[in-house]
Amino acid sequence: MNFLYFDPGIGAMLAQVLVAGVAAVLLFSKAIMYKVKSFFGLVKEEEDTYDSIDVEEQDTDTDDKKN
Repeated sequence: MNFLYFDPGIGAMLAQVLVAGVAAVLLFSKAIMYKVKSFFGLVKEEEDTYDSIDVEEQDTDTDDKKN
């Protein structure tokens, strides 16, 4: 008795399930590792480059007078 029949649609569906499963495992493990690292304080905080820009009023006043 032959109960198994694989057509091209089944093969494509199995390939899609395999790719989606690998992607899900990778993304899930990355999120878990980030949470574990942040719990132990191993995550570096990124500096905000726009925090260090200081604009004084006299600089904007001189630009307004030029225009």
